[in-house]
Amino acid sequence: MRLLPLFVFMASVAAATAGNFLQDVDITWGGPRAQMLDGGRHLTLSLDKDSGSGFQSKKEYLFGRFDVQMKLVPGNSAGTVTTFYLSSQGATHDEIDFEFLGNSSGDPYTLHTNVYSQGKGNREQQFHLWFDPTKGFHTYSIDWSPKSIKFLVDNIPIRVFHNWEEIGVSYPKSQAMRVYSSLWNADDWATRGGLVKTDWTKAPFTASYRNFNANGCIAWTGSTSCSSTFANTLQGGPKSEQGLDAKSRNRMRWVQSKFMIYNYCTDRKRFPQGIPAECRRSRFL
Repeated sequence: MRLLPLFVFMASVAAATAGNFLQDVDITWGGPRAQMLDGGRHLTLSLDKDSGSGFQSKKEYLFGRFDVQMKLVPGNSAGTVTTFYLSSQGATHDEIDFEFLGNSSGDPYTLHTNVYSQGKGNREQQFHLWFDPTKGFHTYSIDWSPKSIKFLVDNIPIRVFHNWEEIGVSYPKSQAMRVYSSLWNADDWATRGGLVKTDWTKAPFTASYRNFNANGCIAWTGSTSCSSTFANTLQGGPKSEQGLDAKSRNRMRWVQSKFMIYNYCTDRKRFPQGIPAECRRSRFL
């Protein structure tokens, strides 16, 4: 396993300065298609036939809670993908993904989640949402600790990926990651497996953002690891409960029973030699 040398400290200032895109993120591509508005309180990303757009956090983090409110592309968004994710760099990168796959008008968005560790993913779960994500802002959160990764929508957990290194399952814990978001064209696969293409007469497609919050351990060059005290306060609880209280577990069961449309753990055609080891240890991944 590649270990990134780090010196990190508890980033209390991150929470205090969060919410202003001018202070917290850099526009990384797309030029004028990405715009900061209202003194940095709002941000929009747009996609046209020539290019999409994206931003990344100014800082890198090793563990933390990362939230943003988003309003997705309305109308016929088929072929588009709007993302909010954490990622390190390189061939053996770690990554934690929210990807919102566009739809034909009247069809539901698909929320695609995945976890990469040491360059390996293949841990997809997909959901439909219980609301229209284009009508207003909703909060999407990634809560990443040494013990587990929680995906939350409006503070409702929809998925937990636990650290099962003890049974040989790799887990992202040693590489610092930035927060990224992008809006781009993926009509070769995004909507119904690529059957529905992007309708460029509807361009530009625009997604809106506000209330970005990164409360985590900021990584700087050095030689030590994240404050264990801070990291352990992010999540806790016995493995059987995945760090969730009873109310949160019930909410996650509701989401997974009513709105999950794909779970790699039940895709036996994909894994003919047997489902991944972590799938045999927990119902909720």
